[in-house]
Amino acid sequence: MNHPASTPWDARFSTPDYVFGTEPNHWLAAHANLWKPGDRVLCVADGEGRNSVWLAKHELKVDAFDVSAVGLDKARQLAKQAGVEVRYEQASSDDYHWPLEQLDGVAAIFVQFADPDMRLRMFDQMKRALKPGGTLVLQGYTPAQLAFGTGGPRELSHLYTQAMLEAHFSDMDILALDSYERELNEGPGHRGPSALIGLVARRR
Repeated sequence: MNHPASTPWDARFSTPDYVFGTEPNHWLAAHANLWKPGDRVLCVADGEGRNSVWLAKHELKVDAFDVSAVGLDKARQLAKQAGVEVRYEQASSDDYHWPLEQLDGVAAIFVQFADPDMRLRMFDQMKRALKPGGTLVLQGYTPAQLAFGTGGPRELSHLYTQAMLEAHFSDMDILALDSYERELNEGPGHRGPSALIGLVARRR
């Protein structure tokens, strides 16, 4: 299906290749065993579907949204090729109809399009969507990524620090919070040495 390039993300995803590859993010893959088959997990701003499809292949009930119709077309194609079902919806973080205390998990992988105000709203929605005991798995870039230039936003205010995430999620049990450098090979969009931060937090 062809769509006009009505958003920057539509334009970016309008290529035969998967911009961020078809394999799951490594931080998500390392911590997805916190969820069990049948658990309901939401993938935030899932793009072309690499993470949602991988989670669905592990027998999770997966919802996902993204603002890009082009990205979602590619996500649906990837899900069809994998023989899995994912419930996709086109929406921005602000427009998405977030559930209330219904999810076992939320996966938020490189959602750093959000400026500080949007980020606060989005993080609050993530927390409210989780059931008590539900788990958030989040991955992003730190300010040191600006020196690498191998992916992510160029705006310093969009990047994450450990202190920022500790403050945002102080009302949750933080199970893991790591800042580290790693060579990424997640399609042409995330390739090369990278300055990363990963969070796993459980709702009380």
